[in-house]
Amino acid sequence: MYYHVYIIQSISFPSETYIGFTTDIKKRLKKHNESGTNYTSKFKPWKFKNIITFTDKAKALAFEKYLKSHSGRAFAKKHF
Repeated sequence: MYYHVYIIQSISFPSETYIGFTTDIKKRLKKHNESGTNYTSKFKPWKFKNIITFTDKAKALAFEKYLKSHSGRAFAKKHF
């Protein structure tokens, strides 16, 4: 099984991004664009900016947590 950490970017508001984790990347983007969460529903539609795939769930979750931190957001902005 593969575990994906993703960064999506709003098409309507390009400065808005969202970081998440999933095992079904296509289904997850569809959900963000259809109903979303409290945050993502305000900035629909979304497109993928980056997808990082892992075979280890713990490593994927740790990387997602890192990207959501202050230093992780700076890393993502610089490298992605």
